[in-house]
Amino acid sequence: MADIRVLGAAELHKVLSLDDVLAGVQRAYLAKAQGEAAVFPLVFHDFSPRAADMDIKSGHLGSEGVFGLKLVSFFEGNIQRGQAPLSALVALFSDETGQPLAVLEGSTLTGLRTGAAAALGAKCLARKNSEVLLVVGAGHQCVYQVGAMLRAVPTVRRVLLHDAKSPENARAKAAALPGALEQKLGVNAAGISIEPALDLAAAVSQSDIVVTATPSYRPLVQAAWVRPGTHFSCVGADLAGKQELDGSILAGARVYTDDTPQCLAVGEVEMAVKQGFLTPGGIAGELGQVLAGQKPGRIKEEDVTVFDTTGIALQDLAAAACALRRAEALGIGTVVRL
Repeated sequence: MADIRVLGAAELHKVLSLDDVLAGVQRAYLAKAQGEAAVFPLVFHDFSPRAADMDIKSGHLGSEGVFGLKLVSFFEGNIQRGQAPLSALVALFSDETGQPLAVLEGSTLTGLRTGAAAALGAKCLARKNSEVLLVVGAGHQCVYQVGAMLRAVPTVRRVLLHDAKSPENARAKAAALPGALEQKLGVNAAGISIEPALDLAAAVSQSDIVVTATPSYRPLVQAAWVRPGTHFSCVGADLAGKQELDGSILAGARVYTDDTPQCLAVGEVEMAVKQGFLTPGGIAGELGQVLAGQKPGRIKEEDVTVFDTTGIALQDLAAAACALRRAEALGIGTVVRL
């Protein structure tokens, strides 16, 4: 028999702050670099190519005393049904007893930890005077990406939003974002200019940090648009064949990953290697290695840096473990006895 704490989206917002997740994801990267964590092989199944799929990411975060998994499903047809296309659950277990500890709503955790991952990449690799942030993709991830970046890179003063499919959505999201940042994440965007970017080439050419957060299977950002010193945090290419950057960008960049074997299988790195722009030996290291001082990050101001974060279970486990501790202390959530 085991007592499991169940935390829904509303409970997660009560117990988990963006700063908590930024700190937790950073600890997870360090634990991986120091041999205190492991990423298990990705499981993926296509129910209908590019329209309905599921994946399972799992791992062991020994530094937090937990192992577990996240199952994510994407069913595009739900949009027409008036339902969310993305669903996710996180299951957390004790690495001492093997007993289940918690089940958590995964979409909120995914938003928080993915924003934190991209922002930590920029914090470590972008130029220290970076002021202009471009987010390519104005969907569910947008508020988390902007919020985490404003927390982790406080020099950012201007935010550009691009939506390749709907300029109107980019305009609407830019107008609504200050309120959403405050309400969802407690991030005050006073003094930050937030604008729609209708011309992607022009936006890329004036940005210091570019976050790509789309489900694209074709390159959106072209090498000719990129100025020296730009940093890219790429979160959209999380399944085999997805690609948001022209592969030649990686050929001339310092490239970092969250987990190199996984990125070789399903990330921007995957496509750049397959297209001959990059070799596995050309990867500069994992972000955790940079945080741990095992590998150098940016070397020159004019370096183009790319952080390929395909998303690893350690990010989810770190956020989930933090949420569980806080929920237990505050008596939040529903406890179910199995």
